[in-house]
Amino acid sequence: MIEAVFFDVGGTILDESREFADWADWLGVPRHTFSAVFGAVIARGQDWQEAFRTFRPDFDLATELERRAAAGRPEAFGEEDLHSDARACLAALKEQGLLVGLAGNQPAHAEASLRALDLPVDVIGTSHGWGVAKPAPGFFDRVVQAGGGDPATILYVGDRPDNDAHAAMTAGMAACLIRRGPWGHILDMPAVAERCLFRIGSLDELPALVAAHNAIGR
Repeated sequence: MIEAVFFDVGGTILDESREFADWADWLGVPRHTFSAVFGAVIARGQDWQEAFRTFRPDFDLATELERRAAAGRPEAFGEEDLHSDARACLAALKEQGLLVGLAGNQPAHAEASLRALDLPVDVIGTSHGWGVAKPAPGFFDRVVQAGGGDPATILYVGDRPDNDAHAAMTAGMAACLIRRGPWGHILDMPAVAERCLFRIGSLDELPALVAAHNAIGR
């Protein structure tokens, strides 16, 4: 039985298109060029920040976020950045009586921004707030703790087969892989995908799948 569902944030709940465009503009790089380099970095299995270092070798995320804030161009997101299927999916899972949470690798400002969206969730956790980032086991220990303590009753939903699905299953959770965003389309790990409880193309599919799974388990 699934009793709790946790979602990755960037790419899964949030559409990062505007964020990537803003970073390209900040770096003074054509948006198409930035996107192409970003995709190449993902395809090579490199850390995503290497895309930024291609254009600014000394790039440090925390420092750049401070510079952006000081320049009046802070990184931010709002309702317009939610994927169109996110809010309804979260609400439908809550209506099934499940604990619903967000847990992703996000910088310091993100937790307050997520809370301001007033999403139908019980838990909001970030790598900055927890002091540990995916795919480290400690991150998923925090998910398990927030989800009630039994990993076998928790489903983790994300767009990355490595940082999300594989790491969650290693921690004893079930995983759902959603195919969207750059990682969802570029990273191909069939052995991981085959072990996922669900593979979906839209969050619209998830509530019915969870309900059917739990019905069988009763």
